[in-house]
Amino acid sequence: MPQSNPPSAVFLQFAKWPEAGKVKTRLMPELGPVGALEAHIRLTLKVLDNLCATGYPVEFWWDREVDEPTGEALPILEEVEGAGLIQMVQQGSSLGERMEAALGQSLQEYDRALIVGSDCPSVDPDYARHAVACLSDHDVVLGPSDDGGYVLIGASRVVEGMLDDIEWGTPQVLHQTCERLEKAGLSYFLLEPRWDVDEPEDWARFLGSR
Repeated sequence: MPQSNPPSAVFLQFAKWPEAGKVKTRLMPELGPVGALEAHIRLTLKVLDNLCATGYPVEFWWDREVDEPTGEALPILEEVEGAGLIQMVQQGSSLGERMEAALGQSLQEYDRALIVGSDCPSVDPDYARHAVACLSDHDVVLGPSDDGGYVLIGASRVVEGMLDDIEWGTPQVLHQTCERLEKAGLSYFLLEPRWDVDEPEDWARFLGSR
């Protein structure tokens, strides 16, 4: 029997380990540590739902390894494990290194790999599928965010150092990333802007969009 072709793309959901006081810290003045944790969990599950609805394989990439999961993580673990998703741990000292490593590793098995952060509920299934399609003609696809960063990055080819020397968490992230990609000789495509959840007004926007 001939073997079927493997999926052409995979989505990697990047997520911080859920721990009160260490996630969504900019929401803590308004929601408190526990409220910010609950927001983190809700956002993570919403992104997971969106990515699973694309029809493509999804992998869940934690920011660190934990020996014994606490009860705080159960809502996420139950969904991830219930869906039978592969769980991985990000590797690298900076966000750029972690994303480059994850993309490069995934491209050994898939034609295209795309990363979405767990605070980006605006990446709906149609938007995500469009990003996959854009990688037919470009090395990299980026989904700009309203704050100067991006909600999604995908690649069909990676070059070592393509995400180095970027000031993460600043309004210059998208601009600097595009400069790095050009310097690395990679073509890229910018999708329509979307929004992520960092500040209390973003959280209010998320609640109003549900």
